[in-house]
Amino acid sequence: MKFILGTKENMMEYFSETGEVIPVTVLKVGPVMVTRIFEKSKDGYDSVQVGFAQKKKKTLKEFRLKPTDKSEVKEGDSIDVGVFAPGDKLQVTSVSKGKGFQGVVKRHGFHGGPRTHGQKHSEREPGSIGGGLRTHVPKGMRMAGRMGGDRITQKNLKVVLVDQENNLMLVKGAITGRRGSLVEIISR
Repeated sequence: MKFILGTKENMMEYFSETGEVIPVTVLKVGPVMVTRIFEKSKDGYDSVQVGFAQKKKKTLKEFRLKPTDKSEVKEGDSIDVGVFAPGDKLQVTSVSKGKGFQGVVKRHGFHGGPRTHGQKHSEREPGSIGGGLRTHVPKGMRMAGRMGGDRITQKNLKVVLVDQENNLMLVKGAITGRRGSLVEIISR
């Protein structure tokens, strides 16, 4: 299992040797330092804690390990982008862009009410939110509220290019989040 932390830089087009245009996301990856190793005998589970950049505690992340993967890393080791190769399949986790408080049309894709036939100010309203017999709002009713800012995991993304000198990785497709957001990368 390979794992690392990085930041999302931007998106661009990459031209392959065959002339194919590939949309890629540029990630500034690592190097990360192994700060702690959790063991099942002491802590109850097997995991590796890594730190990225000299910043806040939030840049410390844990990656769960199988017992067979424990021998690969030691405390104090440095992991860089060189552990990945073009063609590797990735699982990438990041936080999506926050969009603030949004209505039901943007948040859930409601169509709203009719714009004519005697309707007034009901174009973007949610409609009924509960019945008349049991006078309460059912749990899970889709309503207006805060949108975005969720932790999203994307699977089966493919590494297109690894630039070890500049600590850059090009990943095929779009990755959730704004520029500069923290990204967790795992390859199994």
